[in-house]
Amino acid sequence: MSFSGRYQLESQENFEPFMKAIGLSDELIQKGKDIKSISEIEENGDHFKVTVTTGTKVLVNSFTIGKEAELETVTGEKVKSVVHREGNKLKVCLKGIESITEMVDANTILNTMTVAGIVYKRTIKRI
Repeated sequence: MSFSGRYQLESQENFEPFMKAIGLSDELIQKGKDIKSISEIEENGDHFKVTVTTGTKVLVNSFTIGKEAELETVTGEKVKSVVHREGNKLKVCLKGIESITEMVDANTILNTMTVAGIVYKRTIKRI
């Protein structure tokens, strides 16, 4: 299955505790908790470009599977890391945050991020 497409946030679990754990201010957490972000994923072989628009904030990450890339975290920090693919899952670790992005079915992606034992889950649906 290809990850390519446009997706909208459908549901999320543990948003506030996770964002607090990675250092976002209460003000930013309150602003962002109810926004339905839009994710656009372009997959071309092993190369990916992921654009996530949350309100006025746009986060763009480009990477090639298995090669080091500079990726921007949720907090805006840029970190060098390597994204790995295992079947229908993309896995990466960014500054202690373990992220797994799984293509659940043709229209659904589950993104699970874990830091310090706090698990944040986001479900996005193709639009």
